[in-house]
Amino acid sequence: MLDFIYYPVSAILWFWHKAFGSVLGPDNGFAWALAVVFLVCTLRVLLLKPAIKQVRTTRQMQELQPQIKALQKKYAGDRQRQATEMQKLQKEHGFNPLMGCLPALVQAPVFLGLYHVLRSFNRTGTGLGNLGMTPEADANTPNYVFSAADVQSFLSARLFGAPISVAVTSPQSTLASFAPYGGVPTVATIAAVAIPLMVLASLATHFNARASVKRQSAEAAANPQSAIMNKLMLWVFPLGVLVGGPFLMIAILLYWVSNNIWTYGQQHLVFTRIDREEAAKQREVAEQRVITAPKPGARPATRPKPAQQKRKRRK
Repeated sequence: MLDFIYYPVSAILWFWHKAFGSVLGPDNGFAWALAVVFLVCTLRVLLLKPAIKQVRTTRQMQELQPQIKALQKKYAGDRQRQATEMQKLQKEHGFNPLMGCLPALVQAPVFLGLYHVLRSFNRTGTGLGNLGMTPEADANTPNYVFSAADVQSFLSARLFGAPISVAVTSPQSTLASFAPYGGVPTVATIAAVAIPLMVLASLATHFNARASVKRQSAEAAANPQSAIMNKLMLWVFPLGVLVGGPFLMIAILLYWVSNNIWTYGQQHLVFTRIDREEAAKQREVAEQRVITAPKPGARPATRPKPAQQKRKRRK
């Protein structure tokens, strides 16, 4: 049903695996790990322009908050009129609220698509969910754009001894099915790779939230709803990564870490660029005021009153 997501995601992952596999070897765990990381990079580059628009939209929303609150107060008893006036305000300022959530809306299905594609490697390669078929026979089953040889390569790939398609909480039956692909991994080996990634993902989530909160206006931060959301982003969401991390396969944790690190760097660069643009506009406005301001000692130019204009015409 979601093949329109699964095939493009698997195609990008396939491309980067072939690129890194040609250098490191197709069964190398780092080749597959880098393929996941560069899948993130590819997606985020494609979403860079909407992401910049998202930041501008967020700032514009903060600037319009006083006017929005005034409209809400003025038309508190008339929801329809309030919505109409809101639309007028948004249209006057070229403001589109949907741009504020577009990158997140696009990333969510990609994350789900990657999760499905990676789990499909296990289902096709280890016999999970394919009752009556042996792992050896199942390893000859392609997975979207990946051939049977690619499936076997993925299952053989190890990152510091841990298969990248398993999680800390993977059942022993799942771990035992990796015996034909380099031996049965231990929970300790998997945890040694997964836990540092979980900690990194949690810290990256926290610092991304801290950077966003820091950029909020004083009025927005003082809003009770914003204060609750800020606490959720700063503490609850990072804690959720630690709690949910043991249930995520190592490849998904790599995606999570890479995505958050990219977000942190992108926020810094985008905000710096926008701050520079706004500073340049403020300087331009200040310079224009200096140019149009009357010189010291000179009277400011004033337009003659209508009565004076009439007297001049009579003379």
